[in-house]
Amino acid sequence: MNGAAYLGIDIGTSAVKALLVDGNQRVLADAERPVTTHRPAPGWSEQNPEDWWAALLAVAADIRGHAPKAFAAVDGIGLSGQMHGAVLLDGRDRILRPAILWNDGRAEAECAVLAERVPDLAQRAGVIAMPGFTAPKLLWVAHHEPEVFTRIRRVMLPKDYVRLRLTGEFLTDMSDAAGSLWLDEAERDWSTPIVAASGLELGQLPGLVEGSAPGGRLRKDIAEDLGLKAGIVVAGGGDSAVGAVGIGAIDDGDGFISLGTSGQYFVTCDAYRPKPETLLHTYCMPLPGRWYQMAAMLNSASALGWAARLVHEPDIGALIDRVEAAYEGPGDILFLPYLTGERTPHNDPHARGVFSNLRAGHGTLDLIQAVLEGVAFIYADSQDAMLSAGTSVDRLAAIGGGARSRFWMRILASVLGRPIHLYAHGERGHAFGAARLARLAATGEAPAIVCAKPAIDHIIEPDPTLHDAYQHSIQRFRRLYRILKEEFSVPPNGHPE
Repeated sequence: MNGAAYLGIDIGTSAVKALLVDGNQRVLADAERPVTTHRPAPGWSEQNPEDWWAALLAVAADIRGHAPKAFAAVDGIGLSGQMHGAVLLDGRDRILRPAILWNDGRAEAECAVLAERVPDLAQRAGVIAMPGFTAPKLLWVAHHEPEVFTRIRRVMLPKDYVRLRLTGEFLTDMSDAAGSLWLDEAERDWSTPIVAASGLELGQLPGLVEGSAPGGRLRKDIAEDLGLKAGIVVAGGGDSAVGAVGIGAIDDGDGFISLGTSGQYFVTCDAYRPKPETLLHTYCMPLPGRWYQMAAMLNSASALGWAARLVHEPDIGALIDRVEAAYEGPGDILFLPYLTGERTPHNDPHARGVFSNLRAGHGTLDLIQAVLEGVAFIYADSQDAMLSAGTSVDRLAAIGGGARSRFWMRILASVLGRPIHLYAHGERGHAFGAARLARLAATGEAPAIVCAKPAIDHIIEPDPTLHDAYQHSIQRFRRLYRILKEEFSVPPNGHPE
């Protein structure tokens, strides 16, 4: 494997990232390009798929420039992608409208329609219908943009639009398909009743492959443009599950939390064990014969980025350092981080962000500490959902950009009462996992060989005193949401969102 190399590409919400690894899984080069999200109406979230392709070309060129020899030797490309997005193409593969993203809340009414049409939907799909999933989005398009809906010939997920451009193949994998709401999770196949309830036909959906299997081969013309070998395999999966592959969380009971634009509390399972009543998502892994349970939060490290912009602090790392230097324990400000609604445990697209208990003496550092704590509290809610489903994790890993802050991880470990393991390059989990899937597809090796856990960089132990102190804050946090829930659903200025 010494001369081999694999390219992992993550089609994220805030950026497209790429990572090049060699046959020993050493990172040779990485790159990223930001992607713009458009919000044409309150509660809406859209991106232009062409922006993903332009960003992919840019990061590939950067990688090629940093490691030209290894880049030319790439034997496989792995794709990770933001889940649930609706990319709609016509009969000539032209984009019909901007992609509707995972954190878009417009399709609430359509969820009720799907639940009525398919009474056992949650058991089949592993979760109840929620506005961010792909299926209700298509019903929304049918109801509100019928001229677009009638022209749809292909419905794709974000990373699979990129796959189509790379390979010409109309395919998706089990883990990304799982987040569409159309997959029968136990059977690992499209559910005809749910597809029909969405007003679609099976022929409009991609073919299905396992994420670790070849999902097309690189087209000759694209290979020439990129500077890669023609015919190399392309694999991939939905970002949450690909992150698990990246840190070796592939065996029953392996758990981690992800702190990116969105947040996840994730536990791998060796069988399909849905618990839709807890609002957990039970989905297929991108590896055969594996599933996972996940609490999904729409707001995680993105809430910190929002707050830093609010107080005009561009250096988030330095800002957190200042908060840490002033930290004396739980703060008295509460922050509800629901800037784009919330899934687990509320399924409330109307929920919004709130600062509570402000007084004249509070300043920037108090607000930022409240944000760090508020995000930690949503992971406590997620952990409770896991426990209510009978799933317990004694220790957790952490991945995503938020995992860079040891101070934030100390708050999280203490709030959760669990040690948190930080892996080397854990913030690269999605792209690294995609590179691992590329290798599995190219070589046919066993996942146990390729998907080992990375070296532990640090273990953050919970502080028992802080854990006890934070319990009162968590109860106040939960009570504040309950008090405001009805207020969130009131349309601002009489105009519905």
